[in-house]
Amino acid sequence: MMTIRFKPKFWDHQDAAAGPFKSLFNFRRIWKQAAFLTAAVALIPLIFMAIIDYNVTQNAVESEILLRTSSLVSNTRRTLSFFLDERKFALNFIVNDNTPESLKNPERLSAIMENFKKSLGGFCDLGVINDSGVQFNYIGPYQLIGVDYSTHAWYREVQERNIYISDVFLGLRNVPHFVIAIKHSAPDGSSFVLRASLDLERFKELLSEMEVGGMGDAFIINHNGILQTPSRYQTTVLEKIPLPVPEYSPKTIVYQTLDRNEKALIVGYAYITDTPFVLVVTKQKTELMKPWFKTRSQLIGFLGVSISAILVVIIGVSTYLVNNIFLADQKRVMTLHQVEYANKLASIGRLAAGVAHEINNPLAIINEKAGLIKDIFTFRKDYGNDSKLNGLVDSIISTVERCGTITKRLLNFARHIEVSVQKLSVKSVIQDVLGFMSKEAEYKSITISVDIPDDIPEFESDRGKLQQIFLNLINNAFAAMTDGGKLEIWVSKHGDNEVSIEVSDDGCGISESDMKRVFEPFFTTKSRTGGTGLGLSITYGLVQEIGGKIQVKSTVGKGTRFTIILPLTYIKKKGEGYARIAG
Repeated sequence: MMTIRFKPKFWDHQDAAAGPFKSLFNFRRIWKQAAFLTAAVALIPLIFMAIIDYNVTQNAVESEILLRTSSLVSNTRRTLSFFLDERKFALNFIVNDNTPESLKNPERLSAIMENFKKSLGGFCDLGVINDSGVQFNYIGPYQLIGVDYSTHAWYREVQERNIYISDVFLGLRNVPHFVIAIKHSAPDGSSFVLRASLDLERFKELLSEMEVGGMGDAFIINHNGILQTPSRYQTTVLEKIPLPVPEYSPKTIVYQTLDRNEKALIVGYAYITDTPFVLVVTKQKTELMKPWFKTRSQLIGFLGVSISAILVVIIGVSTYLVNNIFLADQKRVMTLHQVEYANKLASIGRLAAGVAHEINNPLAIINEKAGLIKDIFTFRKDYGNDSKLNGLVDSIISTVERCGTITKRLLNFARHIEVSVQKLSVKSVIQDVLGFMSKEAEYKSITISVDIPDDIPEFESDRGKLQQIFLNLINNAFAAMTDGGKLEIWVSKHGDNEVSIEVSDDGCGISESDMKRVFEPFFTTKSRTGGTGLGLSITYGLVQEIGGKIQVKSTVGKGTRFTIILPLTYIKKKGEGYARIAG
C-alpha cells in the first residue's frame, strides 16, 4: 500500500564533513528558524490587531446596548410623567374651577367624573374631603360618604404638600390601583381635598408599547422594591422583586448585574419625580449580544482560516526555499566529488602513462635480448635443435608481447582522460574497459557476453566520458552479482541518428522504492561496504553531458538493465557540455 511522504528530503540530513560549521548545514534548524520567524512576523501583528478589534467592537456593541436601554428608559419615564402630570393638572383645574359648595352637589361631581372618563380615562372614583378629613361627596362603586380620613397618613401628607400620589394598593375593591389627591385652600382659610382613584390599565398599556427586546421586561416598583405593575419574569403585583432597590438618581441609570440564575442582566431605571414610582427595564444581555456572537464566530472562523492559510503558505515556502538550498548544497558537494573523482582519474591516467613508459623500456630490452638469443639459437645447431630452450625463448617473447598489450591499454586509457571529442567506435571503447575488468571477472567466475553488430557506425563523442560511464556500470554490475553471474552487453541502432547500448546483469536487482532515487547523489544501498552513492549520479551526469539519455529497469532477485541512448553527432554548447544536433 502506497504511503504519501510528507517529510522533506533535508529533514534527516546530517553532514558529517561539516566540522565546526555544522550549524550552517543544519537544514532542519534553518527551516525552523525561517518558518517560526516568518510566522511570528506575519501572525503576531494579525492576532494583536484582531484582539484589539475584537475588544473595541465588543465594547462598542455593549455601549450601544446600554445607550439604547438608557434612551428607552428616559423616553418611557417622560411618558409616564406626562401621564401622571396630565391627571394632576386635571384635578388641580377642577379644584380651582369649582367651589366647595358646587362640589357638594353629587350631580356636579358625577358630571366631572364622566368628563374624566371620556377625556383622560383610567379614573375609578372621585371623592371630596373637607378640612376635617371627612369625605362629604363621593362618586364611585362604593359607599364612602362620611368616611373619616383624618388619621390616615396620606391625608396628613396632602395637608403638608398639597398633593399626594400613593403607591399601588388593593383597597376595598381588592384590585390594584393608586390614588392622586389635590388640596385646595380657600381665601377664608378653609380647605378641601379632591381625591381620585386610578386603575393600572393605562400604565400597563404604556409599558406594553415599549419595544424592550432581548427577552426584556419593563415594570414599575416603589421605593421599597414592591412591584407596582405586572412583570414578565420578576413576580406578581405588590410583591417584592428579587433585584436590589436601585439607589436614587435624578438621571437615568443603566448598569449590569446577574439575575437569580447567574445570567448577565442589563438593568435600566429612572425615578419618576414627585411620585413613589421607579421605572425599571431589564434585558437579557446574552439575547442582545446574539447578533454580535454570530458575527464574532464568523470573524474567529475567518481568522482561523486566514492563520491556517498563512501557516500553510509559510511552511510551503520555507520548505521550498530550504529544500532548494539543500539541493544546491548537494549539487555543490556532488560537483566537488566529481572534481575530486576527475582529479583521481587524471592522476591515475598520469600514473598509468608513467608506469607504462617505465615498463616499456625494460620490456623492450627483454624483447631485444630474447630475439638475440633466438637468433643465436638459429646459427648454433646444438642449441637450435633444443626444443626446450626454443620453447622457453618463445614463452619469454609472448609474455613480453602480452605485457606490451597491457601497457598500450594503459597508455590508451591515459590519453583519453582529458576531454576530447572524436570519431570513435563503441566496440573499441567497450573492449578497452572490459580489458581492465577481465581479471576480476575471472576471479568471480562472471561470464561476459558482448553483442555488437558490424553495421554500428562510428560516432562523435568524448572517449574518456564513455570509458567512465561503462566502467561505472560494469563495476556496479559486478558488485550486484555473486560468483558465477552473467553480464550481457549489446549494442543496436535506435532510429536514424542514435545508437542504443544496454548493460544487463542477473544480480540482486533494485527495489521499486529505490528505483525513484537510484540517480540521486549520495543515495546508496552499499553504505556498509563502502559505497558513496556517487557512481550512478556521476554516470547520469556524464550521459547528460554528452547529450545522451539513460534508463533503468530492474526486478528484485532477477537483475538490472541499464539502457544508454547516444546521438551520432554532437556539438558543444557554452556552459553545457555537449548537446545533440537536431536531425
